[in-house]
Amino acid sequence: MKCDLHVHSAYSGTLPVAILRHFFLESYSPPADVYATLRKRGMDLVTLTDHDSIGGAEELRRHPDFFVSEEVTCRMPSGTQVHVGVYDLTERQHSEISRRRNDLIRLLCFLSEQRLFFTVNHVFSSVTGRRDADDFKWFADYFPGVEGRNGQMLPAANRHAAAFAKRKHKVQVAGSDAHALASVGTTYTEVPGARNKDEFFAGLKAGCGQLGGQSGSYWKLTRDIYLLCREMMREDYWTVLLTPLLALVPAGVGVNYLCDVYFVRRWGGRVNPLSMGARRLVRESQKQPA
Repeated sequence: MKCDLHVHSAYSGTLPVAILRHFFLESYSPPADVYATLRKRGMDLVTLTDHDSIGGAEELRRHPDFFVSEEVTCRMPSGTQVHVGVYDLTERQHSEISRRRNDLIRLLCFLSEQRLFFTVNHVFSSVTGRRDADDFKWFADYFPGVEGRNGQMLPAANRHAAAFAKRKHKVQVAGSDAHALASVGTTYTEVPGARNKDEFFAGLKAGCGQLGGQSGSYWKLTRDIYLLCREMMREDYWTVLLTPLLALVPAGVGVNYLCDVYFVRRWGGRVNPLSMGARRLVRESQKQPA
C-alpha cells in the first residue's frame, strides 16, 4: 500500500510571512481535489497533514481509505519551532494536541500516552527557522519517526534526514509536502503486502516501509509557487495587481535554497559527519526498506 504522508490542502492556513499572511494561503487545493489526485496517482490510503488543522477531514471522512492526520507546529524547549507529523488521530486528540503544542514535553507525553505515531518533518531544512543542537537530542530520544524523504526539500537534506534516522533507529516516512496539486502524491511511503490502514502502520513501525518518489528541486518549488499565485489571483481578483511581483519569485526561491544549502551543510556536518563512501551508502539505502 502507498500513502503520501505529508500533503496540504486549503485548510493549512495563511503563509507565515509578515505581510503575505494577510492575503496568501499556504495552499488553495480543495480537499476533494487533493483526494482525487492522490487516488489518481496510485495512493491506496489518503490523509491530509494541514498545519494545526483537521478541518479538511470533514469533507473526506466518508471515504473508507481516508484517515485523519495533521502537521503540528510545536515549540521546542530551546525556543525553536519544529513541524511534527501526527497520524490517524481523532477530533478529541486534535483538540488536546492543540492545547499542548507550545510545550514539547506535555505534547510528547500525550502522544505517547495515546499511542499515536508521529514524526519530525524536514529535519535538515530552514523552513521552520533556526535550529539548536539540543533539538537533535530530543529528536533522537523521543521521536519514533523521521521524515526521510520530503518532496520539496533538497536531495542533500533528505539524505541527511535518512542517515540520521538510520543512525538513531527511527521509522522513516516520505511525503510530497505538496501545497499545489501538481506535486500531490509525487513522494510517498509504501508498505508492501499491507491490505489496510492498520497493517500499513504495523508494517511501517516494523521497519517494512519504503520511501518512494521525488526530492525537491529549485524548478519544482518555483513551479509550485507560481501555481499558488495563480490560485490566489483566481480567488481574490484584486491580487492581480501584484502580478509584476511575480518576476521576483525565481530570485526568492533561489535565496530560499541558498539558505537551505547553508543549513544542510552546517547541521548535516555536525549531526551526520559522513565520509563520501558513507554518503553513497545512504543514497543506496534510500532505495531499500526504511
